Amino acid sequence: MPTSSYLANLTSDILARAAKIRLAVFDVDGTLTDGRLWYGEDGRETKVFHVHDGLGLKRLQANGVQVALITARISHPVALRAEELDITHVYQGQSDKRACLRELLDALNLAPEQAAFIGDDLPDLPPMRLAGLAVAVANAHPWVAEAAHWQTARSGGMGAAREVCDLILHAQGKNDAERERWQ
Repeated sequence: MPTSSYLANLTSDILARAAKIRLAVFDVDGTLTDGRLWYGEDGRETKVFHVHDGLGLKRLQANGVQVALITARISHPVALRAEELDITHVYQGQSDKRACLRELLDALNLAPEQAAFIGDDLPDLPPMRLAGLAVAVANAHPWVAEAAHWQTARSGGMGAAREVCDLILHAQGKNDAERERWQ
């Protein structure tokens, strides 16, 4: 089966960075969602998550890569989605995402180069600059795209997170085993 186009022509630098990842940290709004905020008549917020992203996050965890969510907003749908995907590292209401990432790395006894941070907007720049692999989704703010080591082909909430999961598994030599698992 041919390599997906977003995994073709990867530089040795990107592959080396992705091979070291033991923690993948995702922003939520604009990264795991399309960034739009939906409110019902009753004032309740709803979010839409892509099922492909969810399976990618589960496959990362099954292959020994921890997953975390760090978001500036507080949202019940985020807690529900994290619970559904067995993500235990969930940090909502974080105005300083870099400090949150630093604390998480310390708690997990990981070095910054063992972390990936995936984001789309300006509050994601500080943790991206700390992480060993900084990824911007396709529709990220231009400054975020410039700061990234790699940019997804898909937009936030539309499968971008899955691309990152696939990249990490590919760089760590786990894609063939994953493909066999689903045969």
